[in-house]
Amino acid sequence: MANCALILGGYGNFGKRISAALAFKGIPVLIAGRNFQKASDLAKSIGPNATPLKLDIETELARAFKEHDPCVVVNTVGPFQGQGYDVARAAIDHKIHYIDLADGREFVTGINELDQQAQDAGVAIISGASTVPALSDAVVAAYASDFARIDLMKYGIAPGQGAERGLATTRAILGYVGRRLAPFRGIRSDIYGWQDIYRQPYPGLGARWMANCDVPDLNLLPDRHNIRTIQFSAGLELGLMHLGLWAISCLVRLGLPLPLERMAPALLSISNWLNPFGSRDGGMHVFLTGDSVENPSQQIERSWFIVARNGCGPHIPTIPAIILAARIAKGDQPTAGAMPCLGMVSLADYLSELETLDIETITHLRSIAP
Repeated sequence: MANCALILGGYGNFGKRISAALAFKGIPVLIAGRNFQKASDLAKSIGPNATPLKLDIETELARAFKEHDPCVVVNTVGPFQGQGYDVARAAIDHKIHYIDLADGREFVTGINELDQQAQDAGVAIISGASTVPALSDAVVAAYASDFARIDLMKYGIAPGQGAERGLATTRAILGYVGRRLAPFRGIRSDIYGWQDIYRQPYPGLGARWMANCDVPDLNLLPDRHNIRTIQFSAGLELGLMHLGLWAISCLVRLGLPLPLERMAPALLSISNWLNPFGSRDGGMHVFLTGDSVENPSQQIERSWFIVARNGCGPHIPTIPAIILAARIAKGDQPTAGAMPCLGMVSLADYLSELETLDIETITHLRSIAP
């Protein structure tokens, strides 16, 4: 299929949105996964640009690459924490561009181990084409010119309770709850997952609980933007859910051997039962603090919010993959090599893709009193 995009996990929470968006742009998509019925149902709802494909990526990937010859493969099959690079290596072997939505810290930061192989094959292997690090990097890049130096980047994501979420995301979070995070620049070494809770107000949403999360940005953004200190958090809308997970993180930190990742399906079901008690509205915040470029003796703070209502939040992580896959399918050749998704999608391009959704951004710049 000429210039088609192969979407692995194409009927999943993120995959179905990527499949539909690319098909709407006139790009043929192969909706791939083990459940052919789900792939077929989604393909029918999308229209003639979508084709279902039964595929087990562990045993049938090379055959699918050879038979269908996609120009790009988008990997949405998480969680990426603990995964290897088998899919990316297979893409290199078949000279196919590769994009994933990984937010696993080691996975994204380690993707450059494939750099020479990707260059030799003439393909791009792009990891982390999602909210982190792609969107967070784009926000910093958009406002870095305000600063002579960025002392602190404090930011996070707070999805609505009723927004659709997948099992892979749940497993990814549970994988580091209560566990010590690998050290990173400008913060103490004893940071634990889902601890250091605080309340973050959001425009129009009220305040949300936040807690430490492990993301690739912790390694990537301080060096890229010369940020002295960085803190990333995520939050659950319902205090019962957020504080309950915080209590579990305390037990894990104390050494209780809770099999949280195996409990993910049950915990996700419990979370879904509680949906009527929350909203479908969520958001992301970014606070940048540092010396003003106009007056280096003056500290300033740039705040940026994106607020998604009526269940539109899950579209946000899919945008970088949609933009990059569409460019490739339309003939733009990306730089060959293996790399995290940094500097590839501007904030303006990102927000342009979201214009038809119930999503808004709010930003302010203020001086901080000495």
